[in-house]
Amino acid sequence: MSRPLDTRPRGKLGPLENLIFLSRWLQLPLYLGLIAAQAVYVYHFCAELVHLIEAAFGSQHALTILVENLGYKANPILNAEGARVGYEQIKGLNETIIMLVLLGMIDVVMISNLLIMVIVGGYDTFVSRMNLEGHPDEPEWLSHVNASVLKVKLAMALIGISSIHLLKSFINADKLPDRVLVAQVGIHLAFLLSAMALGFADRLLERHLQPVRNGH
Repeated sequence: MSRPLDTRPRGKLGPLENLIFLSRWLQLPLYLGLIAAQAVYVYHFCAELVHLIEAAFGSQHALTILVENLGYKANPILNAEGARVGYEQIKGLNETIIMLVLLGMIDVVMISNLLIMVIVGGYDTFVSRMNLEGHPDEPEWLSHVNASVLKVKLAMALIGISSIHLLKSFINADKLPDRVLVAQVGIHLAFLLSAMALGFADRLLERHLQPVRNGH
C-alpha cells in the first residue's frame, strides 16, 4: 500500500512537528552555559598572566601560586640514607617554570578555541542559522561545517590539547611517577586513534553519499 502524499505547503508544519522542531531551542541554555565557562577561562588566563608578571618582578607570593598551580617541585632534599625529606625552596623564576606556565596558557587558549567551535558551530548546525555569509569576521570553517565535520575538528582540537599536556609532563618528567607518564601517553594515543577512526568513517560516508548527491 502506497503512502499518502503530504499535501501541506512546503515549510508548513503541523502542531506536533512544530513542537518537535521547536525543541531544538532547549539547547540554547547549554550554549549559554559554555559562554559562561569561556568567561571563567578568560579570568583564569588573566590571573595566570598577572601572577607570571608579578613573579618576573620578584614577587615570591606570585611565584608560590604559580608553582602550586603547576604542581612543579624543585630538586629533592635527601638525607644521609638517600631518602627524600623535602624539596629545595624555589627562589625565582627559572626557564622550566616559565615554559610550564606558557604551555598552560596555550592550553587555555586551545580549550577556548574548542569552546568557540562548539558554541558557534553547534548553534549554527543544531539550533538556528546565524546568517554570517558576507560578514568580515565569518569563521572560514563555518561555511562547510556539519555534524560530521564538527566531530572531526573537535577530535583534532583534543589531540592538540593532549599534546600540550604531554609536553608539560615531559618537561617536568623527573618530578612525575612513571605510571603517570605512561597513562598520559596512552590517553594521547587513544585520542589519535579516535580521530583517525572518525576521519576514516567520515570519508567512507562521504564516498557512500556522493552517488546519491549526483542522482545515481
